Amino acid sequence: MRTPDRVIDVGTWMLENGHRALLKLSGGRFPKRLLGMHAVQLVTIGRKTGERRPTLLSAPVYEENRVVLVASKGGYQDHPQWYKNLAANPAVEITVDGRTRAMRARTATPEEREALWPTIVATYKGYAGYQANTARQIPVVICEPLSG
Repeated sequence: MRTPDRVIDVGTWMLENGHRALLKLSGGRFPKRLLGMHAVQLVTIGRKTGERRPTLLSAPVYEENRVVLVASKGGYQDHPQWYKNLAANPAVEITVDGRTRAMRARTATPEEREALWPTIVATYKGYAGYQANTARQIPVVICEPLSG
């Protein structure tokens, strides 16, 4: 049985706003982990407003020069706003443990997604359920530093 989008919307809003408050109060240092993955704050530029848009996400793959994000939105039928924003403007900031870096985000190629998906699902099994809950292919996003 598919989870209704309305339920996903409310849950996403509550989690995101609660986590945003924690990030602000802790200077970007808390929470450190979400569902066993690195917690990252992604800042995109709003594609319509031009304003900075912070979002707390989990990174199933976190390496010094690569951060992998999953645009799941809990299996919602539409892509999350942060994904739409970075598709329009791939220059992003990622903060982990209070350290902010300028990065360039891109959607993984089909080959990269296929190679990464088993690791993503092994890190958090919920992603497989999210994919089963939606007709869209959930995008995998690769963020890499702007400078070498």
